[in-house]
Amino acid sequence: MKNFVVKTLANAGALAVAIWRLDDITLTGESTGKTIVTLLLVALVFGLVNFLVKPIVKLLTLPLFILTLGLITLVVNALMLLLTSWLADQFDLSFHVEGFWTAVVGGLIISVVSWALNVLLPDGD
Repeated sequence: MKNFVVKTLANAGALAVAIWRLDDITLTGESTGKTIVTLLLVALVFGLVNFLVKPIVKLLTLPLFILTLGLITLVVNALMLLLTSWLADQFDLSFHVEGFWTAVVGGLIISVVSWALNVLLPDGD
């Protein structure tokens, strides 16, 4: 359980950095508290998308991973971020990613920051 909380907080921090750095990734709230709750809920959705959908997509695109020497990971990460944006809209969360290229850059930022936060934060194992 502690590992799940740590990963969700790392995702929230990584999403916050992407939102801060990119104008086309938006998260709004009526107050600071509601914005933080929305960020945590979006991080939870993002974590579930990465846990449930990403392995299936990676398996189906395995030949592309081999052919591109893993660079297709940027596209897969962008698609996961766009799916998270769509799901957030379905759950009436105020998170939106505008466009594929914004999602590519956002996915790259989220991957790097999430990796760094997972290194720094305790994993509970």
